[in-house]
Amino acid sequence: MSSAPLPALLPIVPFTRAAEGTVTLPGSKSLTNRALLLAALCSQGVELRGALFSEDTEIMSAALRALGVPVEADASACTFRVSGAGDLLPAPTASLHVGNAGTAARFLTALCAAAGRGVYRFDGVEAMRRRPMGGLLEALTALGAEFKFLGQPGCFPFELHASGLRGGTVAIDARESSQMLSALLMVAPLAAAPLQLQLVGGVRWPFVAMTLRQMAQFGQPTAALAAHPTEAFALPWGRPFTAPAAYQIEPDATAASYFLALPLATGGSVRVAGLPEAGESLQGDLAFAGELARVGLQLRREAGALVSTRIAGTPLVGIDADFNTFSDTFLTLAALAPLLAGPTTLRGLTHTRKQETDRVAGMAAELRRLGQEVLETEDTLTITPRPLRPAEITTYHDHRFAMGFGVLGCHDLHGDGRAWLTVNNPACCAKTFPDFFGVLARLRASSHPQALDSAFVVIAIDGGAASGKSSTSRALSERFHLLHVDTGAHYRFVTHQLLERGVSADDEAAVAAALAALPLGTRVAGRSSLIEIAGQTRVTKSAARW
Repeated sequence: MSSAPLPALLPIVPFTRAAEGTVTLPGSKSLTNRALLLAALCSQGVELRGALFSEDTEIMSAALRALGVPVEADASACTFRVSGAGDLLPAPTASLHVGNAGTAARFLTALCAAAGRGVYRFDGVEAMRRRPMGGLLEALTALGAEFKFLGQPGCFPFELHASGLRGGTVAIDARESSQMLSALLMVAPLAAAPLQLQLVGGVRWPFVAMTLRQMAQFGQPTAALAAHPTEAFALPWGRPFTAPAAYQIEPDATAASYFLALPLATGGSVRVAGLPEAGESLQGDLAFAGELARVGLQLRREAGALVSTRIAGTPLVGIDADFNTFSDTFLTLAALAPLLAGPTTLRGLTHTRKQETDRVAGMAAELRRLGQEVLETEDTLTITPRPLRPAEITTYHDHRFAMGFGVLGCHDLHGDGRAWLTVNNPACCAKTFPDFFGVLARLRASSHPQALDSAFVVIAIDGGAASGKSSTSRALSERFHLLHVDTGAHYRFVTHQLLERGVSADDEAAVAAALAALPLGTRVAGRSSLIEIAGQTRVTKSAARW
């Protein structure tokens, strides 16, 4: 579950004592979205357990429903129930909006291209329109798909006319994103004839290996990879997708990077529960733990968990490391590099310039804002620590900036618990880890058992009728960048709905029963938190008397 809505600007409350506690992570986004697609291709129903519920997985599940694949979601139990459609998509037409979800964009495009017939319209947010798609679209075109581009050729938005994949030999350039190769791998068994694949250039293999191992869990034979990257190799073909009735998603290894690195900022020891051994995990990002060990943390296995500890007196040193194969974690170490002794050089980053944002340029800019010396090349960042200075961090709508710098802000720079680092748009974490700052706050509270510590500033304003409560609270929310909650409006709206249902205020049992059945929800618009009842957000004019 997620915590209360986050303000537009979130001052990070430092840890004033060493971190101590256990963290349970949500499921992997990469594994959840792959599992959703693979389950859709099964002929029987599959329950995905331990799944991530976030913007990216909601985009994926909503798109599958639009394509006619039944997907039931239970966020409280972290499960999706997918009633597989086999090798046919029920809906011959659909309009799919993929937001800025790279996995959904590439996987769904390949899935729709493999359909025997259909016309599918795709689009995403402006940032998604600039992200790499060309290698996948060229390969699918060679296999029989037709694309009508509605903007820049090779990019979203486009209209896809599907007639199935004909098989044969096809080349694909997946250097800019391994997701393009993974997308083609997952639909290859649906082709009319066996597929031979030829790579153009290199690819980041850990995520491709994740795809192949997950496909094997869904009944597909392992692809016979070529001994040399320029040679063609055969893809799985012709065998139906099958899976156990229940499929378990691993905790997110990329999300683990923030909490494994936290002792760099706070000292102490953090236990991350549920992470499998590196050799047993499907996720290559567990390699990040090895880099933390090089920096100076102690990493150990303990009863099904990975424990990260900062040993007092052990120096924390900068390192030179190649992050090409687990690059989603490079921002974690880059954000914490100011706390290390000596320069840190991170390599293998070129492809990250075309992800949610240009992550290399963005990281360089934010570190300089903090007073650090940064040398940026096309493929590397070298960070030389300088005295940190307070700053407001721009996140570029990129969740990994928010989380990485959120961990840095836990460092008690002033030695008195004063916040010195503010994260702009912390809600962007909803893409893969909606409750990140809630988990961080609870870990801070468990490390400070006597402290009334909170990640959120709460100002309550009360007074008589027409005394100016609402106008004052709105002005304060704008002045101090806080979320505004008009509780009076909430109470009036709920009261109106109960009266509309004929509930008497004198009948407590009836009120309790009606409240339990009321379809309540909330959403944030600008700086205001709105209550929703059955999708409606305010009392109608006819009900104004209430």
